[in-house]
Amino acid sequence: MSKALPRQDSTIRIGIDLGGTKIESIALDATGNVVERRRVATPRNDYDATVHTVADLVAEVERSTGCTGTVGVGIPGTLSRATGLVKNANSTWLNGRPLDQDLSDALQRPVRLQNDANCFAVSEASDGAACGANVVFGVILGTGVGAGIVIGGRPIDGPNGIAGEWGHNPLPWPNDDERPGPACYCGLSGCIETYLSGPGLAAGYTRETGSDTTALALADASAAGNETARRHLDRYVDRLSRGLAHVINILDPDVIVLGGGLSNLNVLYERVPQHWSRYVFSDRVDTKLVPPRHGDSSGVRGAAWLWRPNEQ
Repeated sequence: MSKALPRQDSTIRIGIDLGGTKIESIALDATGNVVERRRVATPRNDYDATVHTVADLVAEVERSTGCTGTVGVGIPGTLSRATGLVKNANSTWLNGRPLDQDLSDALQRPVRLQNDANCFAVSEASDGAACGANVVFGVILGTGVGAGIVIGGRPIDGPNGIAGEWGHNPLPWPNDDERPGPACYCGLSGCIETYLSGPGLAAGYTRETGSDTTALALADASAAGNETARRHLDRYVDRLSRGLAHVINILDPDVIVLGGGLSNLNVLYERVPQHWSRYVFSDRVDTKLVPPRHGDSSGVRGAAWLWRPNEQ
């Protein structure tokens, strides 16, 4: 006796967060509630196994829920408009591959791919901290620095697929001691990422003191009265203020949402808006700076939200 196929139900939206160490799946119902969630290790350096793992996760979600649904995937890179192949992925085995087509073939349905920072921004714009805002800039401050732009609920990737690549622009209004800046893996120097990533914040403290630390440990030390840590945190606040003021001058977003590990530093939400008005070309700044509502879940939720309700 043949097994009955799952019923088609477009109210289920499946999101996949394809990370370098883990692949996470989520299924959302029509109201954005989580109905299924799974996580497995990423088969590093094995492209075919990565495709099969994603397909297996989707199949497990559909067996568990009894429904088939749309599939969105967040990746640590982007699709080239010129070739249709993945580029700029730090999971390097994805680069040069037609991942969207291979996943569509494996799943027998269209699949939408977006950069993982774009997925974060989509999540927070859809039902997160920026819900209801028209223009949202979602920032990732972690081991690297990235960002995504959402306008009218939809991610903007641009003709080159790199909209929001904020971390690989130079730190604006640099001081003399910030030139030419640290070397970046992209081949240039003084990129925002080299200053505003977690390792970038910690590196300045380590160079001065010779002591290894982390960004969060440095923030704790500052709160406990460590004067050197306080100076480095003050400098980070100023640099972040300059970087975000540059974004406001170009994009003028309604809301900026911070994500990544450094988004847990409450001091940023109080002090950065106090500093950025010095650099914003306006008589007032109404842009809001907010923490994420969904935290580490925003990426996978945003992948699911790449399909809006009732889209097929």
